[in-house]
Amino acid sequence: MIVKSEKVLRHLSFLTALIIINVLISVSVTAQTDPSRPTPGRASDPDRLPPRSPSPAAQPVIVAGSGDYHLAVSDVVEIIIEDAPELSGNYRVNKAGSIPMKYLGSIDVVGKSAEDVTTIIANGLRGRYLKDPKVYITVRQYNSRTFFIQGSVRSPGVYVIEGQPSLFKLISIAGGLGDNHGSTAYIIRETKPSPEQLERERAGIPRSVGQQSAQQSGGPRSSSIIGQALAESGTDQHTTEGDSEYEMVTANISGLFRGRFEQNLIIQPNDLVYIPPADVFFVAGEVKAPGQFRLREGTTIRQAISLAQGTTFKAAGERARIFRQDLLTGKLTEIAVDIGAIMNGRNDDVAIMPNDVLMVPNSRMKSVAGAMMMSLGMGIAQTAAWSIFR
Repeated sequence: MIVKSEKVLRHLSFLTALIIINVLISVSVTAQTDPSRPTPGRASDPDRLPPRSPSPAAQPVIVAGSGDYHLAVSDVVEIIIEDAPELSGNYRVNKAGSIPMKYLGSIDVVGKSAEDVTTIIANGLRGRYLKDPKVYITVRQYNSRTFFIQGSVRSPGVYVIEGQPSLFKLISIAGGLGDNHGSTAYIIRETKPSPEQLERERAGIPRSVGQQSAQQSGGPRSSSIIGQALAESGTDQHTTEGDSEYEMVTANISGLFRGRFEQNLIIQPNDLVYIPPADVFFVAGEVKAPGQFRLREGTTIRQAISLAQGTTFKAAGERARIFRQDLLTGKLTEIAVDIGAIMNGRNDDVAIMPNDVLMVPNSRMKSVAGAMMMSLGMGIAQTAAWSIFR
């Protein structure tokens, strides 16, 4: 029994040793083939970025431009030099517009195409470092070509686009307009603060983005649009000293899609395009189909009443009111309108504004007359029925 136990123990020890050896070999092979592990001699190079394996799900949208792409600050390029792996790698264009490379030093690349940079590097290495250098350059990240689109589009978000897209092209990249899109696109663009504004900030007079935009773009409507767009994109709505400010440009989407191509503005990098949902207005009171309606450009009271299928018999159209709220202060304004005179052409039509409430009140005299007519009609009907079945 003792001999058998010793044999079993020997077999177990032998199997355990084999398992440990296999584990050590697999760990060693994985460490040698793992591309994410740093390579000796490269860890001290701060200008070279570690290689990245592209993920299909994270690939940016790239649209080919009309000409060769010219490098800009923050772009990442991959440089491969045959017979010189110590110089090959991924490099980011710094704020000075250059990429620092070993042996060659700082190379100015901003405004140059990949082919231009290839020629510069090859000429710098030829004869002194390599006899016939073969250089290959690929733009890996177009970080200077980011565009933002928010609001009523099918795929809002951040897009990286090669070239300079137009508004129409950016909307197409974002999947097209949403079902409830408004008629105006708001293009919000960063601008550097003026010296006077910097002096105001140093004096302790901060200015919010909404206030800046209202002054630059002409009113409270612009302020509310910019605030909502920046909130959706996650941008801080208050500036500090030296920060960029914002200006806004508008484009008429309805006109653009009807052939008015002067509205097809060129979008600049880092622009935020915001397309708000369609504005609405409300018709309430003595109309046949009260409710909320989509506000289209140029909508008037005559059209609003038509959308509500006209007024009822009890309507007092001469005492109708429009309740309008100021978007900046929240103050409510009441505007008297005569619907009958407008529908008959005696008075000028009145334009409807976003979120207007058109209230058509009830006429007491008509209500009493209607009740009497209904009761009279019911009495006549009852008398006729009694005479028939008597």
